[in-house]
Amino acid sequence: EGLVRQLGVLELVLLGIGASIGAGIFVITGTVARDAGPGVTISFALAGAACVLNALCYAELASRFPAVVGGAYLYTYAAFNELTAFLVFTQLMLDYHIGAASIARSLASYFIQFLELIPSVKGNVPSWIGHGEEFFGGVVSVNILAPILLLILTVILCRGVKESSAVNTFMTTLKIIIVIVVVFAGVFEVDVSNWSPFMPNGFKAVVTGSTVVFFAYVGFDAVANSAEEAKNPQRDLPIGILGSLLACVILYVAVCLVITGMLPYTLLGEDAPLAEAFSAKGLKFVTVLISIGAVAGLTTTLLVGLYVQSRLYLGLGRDGLLPSIFSKVHPTLHTPLHSQIWVGCVAAVLAGLFNVHALSHILSVGTLVLKLQNTICNCNTRFGCS
Repeated sequence: EGLVRQLGVLELVLLGIGASIGAGIFVITGTVARDAGPGVTISFALAGAACVLNALCYAELASRFPAVVGGAYLYTYAAFNELTAFLVFTQLMLDYHIGAASIARSLASYFIQFLELIPSVKGNVPSWIGHGEEFFGGVVSVNILAPILLLILTVILCRGVKESSAVNTFMTTLKIIIVIVVVFAGVFEVDVSNWSPFMPNGFKAVVTGSTVVFFAYVGFDAVANSAEEAKNPQRDLPIGILGSLLACVILYVAVCLVITGMLPYTLLGEDAPLAEAFSAKGLKFVTVLISIGAVAGLTTTLLVGLYVQSRLYLGLGRDGLLPSIFSKVHPTLHTPLHSQIWVGCVAAVLAGLFNVHALSHILSVGTLVLKLQNTICNCNTRFGCS
């Protein structure tokens, strides 16, 4: 009546990529390039190097501890105490709940934008369906499509890890293929003179950019929470964590080189820089691929986020820090059904009634603290000091 070990190395790597690369790869690359210039490539490389060090800590902890759910919560519980672990869980849930609602609203908006590529649909979709319509001075922002998308993903996750992994594998593979096609299409439009000067605002702007793009890599920790469903966790989890992170670094750097080579960094747009760059070169068909890639990217990010949350609730339920109902695993589906439904309902309420985008940016500092916490856990378990 427990979870089933069905995830191999490939599924774990794609799980990490699916959690990390969303629509941001088509936006944040160009947005940061407006300040750092072509040096945004170095920004992503520096942020990637910092994340590799953190990922090594995750990999060591994943191979050291028993193969059960919990991730950062489990490592903190073992390295310190129950209270500290519960505080880490609280921060994780705050990040994940608000993050899931924010991503669901973004996905709904992108989905409507994709449908509006059809001329007969453009301009005829009410804002309360996908983009959000504000009431009571902006306190309430109604979005109907976001909860529906969350409901669909929750049903998939409740069906079993095999089914949800298959959806993630398909969507992540589609996303990677689109990114590669976009890169190859852009390579032939690159003008190397646009890379000079490489760091127009100096190295300080490049370092500042790396602090912004650091959060583009944070999804690799999702792999650590799948320990109880990995076929060979002591071997596969470290490979999944590091493999997914390195793949993300390569994809981000490739997109950065292309976008800064296609147009001078001063001409890059802020909302959709990559799409605008291809439109300026007369390659409008690529913008359709970018829209599909954005929808696929946000879908996998949301799917993996909901998956991780339910496993964390399962771990807390088993340890007695939450009601025992969260510790129950369905005897035939082999999923934490109650935890998964709870996670989906909380995200649906937040996404359907509130505009949480602004709050999601504030929580970025919490993510950074959690990464630091795992590094401290690694030092404590290795050297016996805190």
